[in-house]
Amino acid sequence: MSDLGSRVLDLFCCSGGAGWGYHLAGYAVDGCDIADRPRYPFAYHRGDALEYLAHLIASGEIERYALIHASPPCQAGCALTVGTNASQGWGGAHDDLVAPTRQLLDKTGLPYVMEQPNGRAKIRKDLSLCGEMFGLGVLRHRNFELGRWAVARPAHPRHRGYVRGYRHGVYRDGPYVAAYGDGGGKATVPEMQHAMGIAWTDVHEELTEAIPPAYTQWIGTAFLTARQEVIV
Repeated sequence: MSDLGSRVLDLFCCSGGAGWGYHLAGYAVDGCDIADRPRYPFAYHRGDALEYLAHLIASGEIERYALIHASPPCQAGCALTVGTNASQGWGGAHDDLVAPTRQLLDKTGLPYVMEQPNGRAKIRKDLSLCGEMFGLGVLRHRNFELGRWAVARPAHPRHRGYVRGYRHGVYRDGPYVAAYGDGGGKATVPEMQHAMGIAWTDVHEELTEAIPPAYTQWIGTAFLTARQEVIV
């Protein structure tokens, strides 16, 4: 277990928004996603994330990791994202992968982080993060389930205004951009990159799925602090 305390497994990793945050917190990162991700900035395995995790458990290779991060698809039960689902190879059935993901994460015996968007999350909401907590140009609310460790929830500061764009036929300006969809005042690719702190991909679909690295940099740092407190 020579990598214990320094390596993260990033499952359902997409383009690496979560992985980059853990990298900034000082971890080595290995990613896995079902789609081809040539811009993923770290070691990458293309394949089914749950099958790969099961393989790592069976082979004992899972012991290389200190922490597992998983972002299972959130589209189950959501009719608005059928196109996005299909483009990423998840198929049209939109199976809910949270329960089987949690089952395997529990089987590893390792601490884990499971992430989903606010409003679609089927996970425990042990932690909620927002772009305003980090001075970002997106709100991008995300919920996190923490397995085998815990951290105090940070305060959620008051939003400084609207998300720019049209909503219900009314256009509003504001300090945040909408990092999803096209048209209607939503963010351009350069605006999304700048607002979330992502420079290694300029693929629209990957940016719309990404979480800002600031979130997992904060989580990764908090996890290291929690481990050090336990050791002491």
